[in-house]
Amino acid sequence: MESIQPLYQGTVLSRVITRDAAVLVAVQRWRSPLATALFRTASRLGDAKSWILLWISLVAYGGITTRYAAIVSTSAALATVLSQACKRFWCRPRPSVAIDGFRPLTEDPDAFSFPSGHTSAAVAVAVALTGTNPVIGFAASCFALAVGLSRVYIGVHYPLDVTAGALLGAFAGLLTRFAIGY
Repeated sequence: MESIQPLYQGTVLSRVITRDAAVLVAVQRWRSPLATALFRTASRLGDAKSWILLWISLVAYGGITTRYAAIVSTSAALATVLSQACKRFWCRPRPSVAIDGFRPLTEDPDAFSFPSGHTSAAVAVAVALTGTNPVIGFAASCFALAVGLSRVYIGVHYPLDVTAGALLGAFAGLLTRFAIGY
């Protein structure tokens, strides 16, 4: 399991970290070819490249979609900046580094795990879009859920990373709604 720094041994935090790693390892037993294909796809669609492509598409289409482009880009960018700042502050190593013998289904995107940037961006966009159109918001929320679950399933994040990313993303989405004024 994940090694715990001596400072935290015997604390509630150490128990949380240990359980977090145990849940991640347990999820790996549920792998199947179909689920792996679906979760890899969801994870890839949660990448920055996909958000940029969506933004370009919305801007190119014009009309009302330019407002959606502003919402998507602002919320995703804000969530990314916040999650990257948190990653550099907490410096939690990825499961593949912290758990002996653990192998994710894809390469780790960077060295740090907490919080999940993919989840943060997806939830931020979902929360921001929910304020404009409930149907679009619902679809974006389902997508955000798939992205968050995929990050644990493919083994690049612990469940707590995804939970923290979702909370950070909700904050970024609400800030976006406030900033854009709707």
